[in-house]
Amino acid sequence: MYLVVLVAGLATGVVAEHLTSARAPVGAGRPRRRTVSRLILAGALLVVLGTLAMLVWANSIFNRIEKVEVSDALSSGSGTNYLLVGADNTLGGGEAREGVDGIRADTVMVLHVAGGRSTMLSLNRDLWVHNPATGQEGRLNATYNQGPANLVRAVTENFQIPIDRYVEIDFDSFSGLVDSLGGIEVTVANPAFDLASGLDIKTAGTVRLDGAQALAYVRSRHYTEIVDGQPRAEGGLPDVNRTMRQQAFLRAVMGRVTATRNPLSLLSAAERMSAGLRIDDDMTMFDAIRMALTMTRLDPQPTALPVTPRTTSGGAAVLELGEGADAVLAAFR
Repeated sequence: MYLVVLVAGLATGVVAEHLTSARAPVGAGRPRRRTVSRLILAGALLVVLGTLAMLVWANSIFNRIEKVEVSDALSSGSGTNYLLVGADNTLGGGEAREGVDGIRADTVMVLHVAGGRSTMLSLNRDLWVHNPATGQEGRLNATYNQGPANLVRAVTENFQIPIDRYVEIDFDSFSGLVDSLGGIEVTVANPAFDLASGLDIKTAGTVRLDGAQALAYVRSRHYTEIVDGQPRAEGGLPDVNRTMRQQAFLRAVMGRVTATRNPLSLLSAAERMSAGLRIDDDMTMFDAIRMALTMTRLDPQPTALPVTPRTTSGGAAVLELGEGADAVLAAFR
């Protein structure tokens, strides 16, 4: 950051010097054309130095982002598929999960970009899948226990969705990103709360959520509305409802980022979340910049994956693909 300020200051000084020269009388044989040319050159120098400074800053941020070894599990199909993973190791109040080591994949989403259009699909964490590492059946989020590469393989093997890029963010960094953007607006039909996640929305309509409430909103599995003064639990499948809220919220975040035209503000947001970001080891800095620029231009359309609940022989409540699921998945292959 200090380099950016220094370089910009030096370049601004050069421009200022030529502006001073421009105010001097043109007499004594000094052609006005030469002064204008120097001003143009100084302006170009300012742009070039500013760009270089931002690239240096961007490179320093990129070098702090953890790279995970998933390249052997990546593959390509039509368009580009980004596997977006929200990693969780905390309870709603910020306490560590008892009996859980490290992080777990709480949110798994595929963002598909092709031909200038984008769609996103949530893969419910309770989906019952084959675990490539163990050969056993279990929940999708449990495949992360053997590492991100195994999660990528599980997505490709069970849903035939190739994954080109892997991006993971922990929930603390997600909260910081929302705060760095000045909060995110969501629209709710009624006041709502969730004692488990800490959600507490006191009014209906459009509300602005800070980082903590945004995190509680996207994690909510016990979303309860206040209707006519009485609490009313959300109907349907809790995990399906939660994933649809997550998709809507991601669209809102991307829309907010798109509206933030200042590159310094975007770099500042990236720096704030870099400590909790993990990306595939095949990604270069310029790949990351290209991905970020792509994200700022997208308005991904949410896609619902048909699922049906069932109880396993061991008594676990899980989800399986429902009727019409293959047609939905085909659009991401």
